[in-house]
Amino acid sequence: MAHQVPEDGTLLPLMEEFYTIQGEGYNTGKAAYFIRLGGCDVGCHWCDVKESWDAELHPLTLSDTIVKNAMQHPSKAVVVTGGEPLIYNLDYLTGQLQQNGIKTFIETSGAYPLSGSWDWICLSPKKFKAPTQQVANKANELKVIIFNKSDFAFAEHHASLVGPDCKLYLQPEWSKHQEMTPLIVDYVMANPQWEISLQTHKYLNIP
Repeated sequence: MAHQVPEDGTLLPLMEEFYTIQGEGYNTGKAAYFIRLGGCDVGCHWCDVKESWDAELHPLTLSDTIVKNAMQHPSKAVVVTGGEPLIYNLDYLTGQLQQNGIKTFIETSGAYPLSGSWDWICLSPKKFKAPTQQVANKANELKVIIFNKSDFAFAEHHASLVGPDCKLYLQPEWSKHQEMTPLIVDYVMANPQWEISLQTHKYLNIP
């Protein structure tokens, strides 16, 4: 990425940070502080935060400042997302968060090597850049976006890469949720190792 982000992760391109309710996957319904980092080269055409792709649009911010901001909120849980957060070294950020009693969660495509110390890893693989086996091995949760019928086979392929205790979720892509949700319901009933994830924050009209 064009920003000169220090390799030690003490400065990171911060797109936005906000306190909200987690809307998707295993931790749905829990309060958390979200840290969205700029920069992504995975290029999903249905991405709903394409403004995150160009890291240069987002100011380099001291990781210490991000931690200080996170500490102001009642929930001691932080979700690091993007963009693709693993473009950067997240060891320093997560270390400082955990030293201050804050649990660390990440949502990642898994396309880059794993850095950081995590209490929960959500792997959301994308077709345009495959996840590393390292991230798949560590994933606590696999969340696959279903945009068309072929995505079920894509989901099963990635389920074969994660560990036996990894939670498995299928989530309809928002612009096609009316079409895809009934298919996901039928699939989960036939394949109960999977569960349904919905973007509940969009139904609740919150960030």
